[in-house]
Amino acid sequence: MYEFIQGKVSGLTPAYAVIQTGGFGYFIHISLNSYSQITNSQKENSSADIKLFLHQVVREDAHLLFGFFTEREREIFRHLISVSGIGANTARMMLSSLNPLELQKAIAGGEVNVLKGVKGIGLKTAQRIIIDLKDKIGLDSSVDENFMLANNTIKEEALSALVTLGFSKSVVEKLVDKLLAIKPDMAVEELIKQTLKNI
Repeated sequence: MYEFIQGKVSGLTPAYAVIQTGGFGYFIHISLNSYSQITNSQKENSSADIKLFLHQVVREDAHLLFGFFTEREREIFRHLISVSGIGANTARMMLSSLNPLELQKAIAGGEVNVLKGVKGIGLKTAQRIIIDLKDKIGLDSSVDENFMLANNTIKEEALSALVTLGFSKSVVEKLVDKLLAIKPDMAVEELIKQTLKNI
């Protein structure tokens, strides 16, 4: 029913956001991944509107809205809840424990132990997720690069830009990790410049 919401952030925690628009405040459940991206966006421009892509869950006792900073994260969420035994809160927990790219890689690579590392996910559920979704959200190199760009974290934006410039991802990723370990709050532009200096 709802595609997205755009408005001012009037409340924000790692578990939910309150978006004010049209005189109403909408309580929206979010993942830790979306929380980080909203926070980063607010740091850049605290007065700017935030746009979240929505998924509505209708239960007998409640109508719930789940919001995602990117369409790709929402798409993965919808794939997850299509798996038997995975509800909306479990899917949100998975997207809070792993970012969408990490989750996508774990499913595509059949990494059961990575999925089991998420609270509430046992061996059978992890295996079922891989069996049901491996072909639906598998990775190829082009999806990997495009998805990293959309995922909008500092590390991934920098890596995407460097790969686009023609550098090997495996080479630059080590440098990016090393630089972020020294200065975790480095801006994307600075991170790219420092990586280029050290290649």
